[in-house]
Amino acid sequence: MIASFLIGLREGLEAALIVGILVAYAKKSGRTEWVGKIIIGVISAILVSVLAGLLLTWLAVDTEAGTKQIISASASFIAVAFVTWMIFWMAKNARNLSGDIRARFDGKTTSAITVVSIAFFAVVREGVETSIFLWSSVAASGQGVFALIGAFIGLIVAAWLGYLLYRGALKLNLTVFFKYTGAFLIVVAAGILAYGVHELQEINLLPFLTATSYDVSSVVVEGEWLDVLLKGTISFRAAPSNLETVVWVLYASVVSVFFARAYRKPVKK
Repeated sequence: MIASFLIGLREGLEAALIVGILVAYAKKSGRTEWVGKIIIGVISAILVSVLAGLLLTWLAVDTEAGTKQIISASASFIAVAFVTWMIFWMAKNARNLSGDIRARFDGKTTSAITVVSIAFFAVVREGVETSIFLWSSVAASGQGVFALIGAFIGLIVAAWLGYLLYRGALKLNLTVFFKYTGAFLIVVAAGILAYGVHELQEINLLPFLTATSYDVSSVVVEGEWLDVLLKGTISFRAAPSNLETVVWVLYASVVSVFFARAYRKPVKK
């Protein structure tokens, strides 16, 4: 639930910031007629994102066991690719997000289709990423409705924070926020990646390094509070295979190194 809350908060806040910048720029430039078009684009993006999540659920439910594992693993790998790209994109663009979005407006014609498209594509990227990542996180943690509740709460908090930032009632260091949430999401993504590997090993598509690398199930007892907590936050498995462990360590270590370097780079002026 904590991981899904953080996913909803981070992705939701990013989308809320984009929408707030679009609306603020439209009003400050005297183009108030754009606001309604921006809202149309945002609502359309939300609907597409929800449909993406429902489609994944439908595909996973109405399939045979082996196919279900393949779908779950594929969604996990796509989710990890999305979140990795998103972490580094925000590390690069957090400071200049407002200027980048204004440039999109200034560099294009101001037709209704253009304004709706800018709002739609700015939000749908976040929404589809969130749907796939949440679906994979729920599958990896096995928390079901609790994970969805956590994500919903995160989105509500993100919308409220975005509104406060838009109104100027809240000052938030976005670079620091995305830095620390990004670091935590690297750990979450590593767990989801390992879960995808586990699903493929279950149907013998990765028939190597299948021996258990460690087993702490006597301490992290399945179904008890510690197991629920660790699965819900970082998709932890008490007895992973050697391949799961190798994949987890490789992803977390390599991505962490590049992530740290991304935040050490000086900002170009």
